[in-house]
Formats: sequence, C-alpha cells, structure tokens
Amino acid sequence: MRKESIVQNVVIVVLAIAVITMSVGYAALSQQLKVTGEATFKQAKWDVHFDENSFNETSTIHATDFAVGEHDVTYEVTLPAPGSEYSFTVDSKNFGTIDAKLTKISISGLDASKKFIETVIDYNGVEYDETTDGLAIALAADASHTLTVTLKYVLPENADDLPTDADVTINPTITLDYADNTN
Repeated sequence: MRKESIVQNVVIVVLAIAVITMSVGYAALSQQLKVTGEATFKQAKWDVHFDENSFNETSTIHATDFAVGEHDVTYEVTLPAPGSEYSFTVDSKNFGTIDAKLTKISISGLDASKKFIETVIDYNGVEYDETTDGLAIALAADASHTLTVTLKYVLPENADDLPTDADVTINPTITLDYADNTN
C-alpha cells in the first residue's frame, strides 16, 4: 500500500507541475490587444424651409394678398387677359446641418385650365412644367436655391377654350420634396 501511495503522490506532483508549466507557457504565449478612444457626435439639425425674407414679385402684376411661411407660400392674384402673367421668386434654404436633396417637384391643380394657363417652375436655373420625380438636386447645409413660379394667361388655339361666361379660379399647388443627402 505504501508503494501505491508513493506512486499516487508522484503522479499528483507531476500533474501539478504540468498544470503550472502549461499555465506559465500559455501566459508567455498570449497577448491582449485593446482599442480605446473617444467619439464626439456634433449636433445635427434637419431644417429645410423657405427663406421668408427672400420673397420677391418679379412681374408687373402683383398679388392682392400673399404670405410667406417656413413651409408655405400663398398668394391671390388676378390675371386680367391673355398675355398677362404673374411671377415671384423665393429661396428654398437649408438652415440645418444635414445636407439635403430635392427629390421631386409636384405641380397640381391646373387640369381644367391647362389650355389657357401656362405654369413654369424654375428651380435653381432649371425649368419644370410638369410633375418631375427621380431628382437628386443637392442642397448643402447653409445653402439656398431660388424657386421662381410663373403663371401665364395664354391665348389657346381655340377661342372656345377661354373662360368667357365667368371668371375661372384655379388653385395651383407646387410641392417640393426634400430628403437627406447623406448617401
């Protein structure tokens, strides 16, 4: 029994030495890498709207009433006869810190009067006379683009298409759709 006890003690000592050797060997052959840092995220602000101080009527006919808000321009005007027109400009400005892009210009409210009304939208030097989507016109932070709206009373090919019995009131609506330009 004594012999077994000695063999058992020797095995325990050998195993203990092996475990200690492997631990030291693992520690000697391992390395830990660490990445640390600090990130500051600046304030971001989405703010595309009309520059209320930029509204300017550019025709000889003036609106009897108009209002310019951050997201709306409204006006009332009377065009007296074919050949007359009303026009104004207003800046669409990116007051925010996130770059934007114009993705769509929608023009509506003219269907019944298309024969004697011509509407031209000029956005930053490019003319549009119908709804146009799929645009990607960049508007950087703190930049602006000029929007010119022109309504013309035109003489149609057929005089029967003119409003002869009563005045015709139309409500043209121009909508500018913007999205972020971070992609």
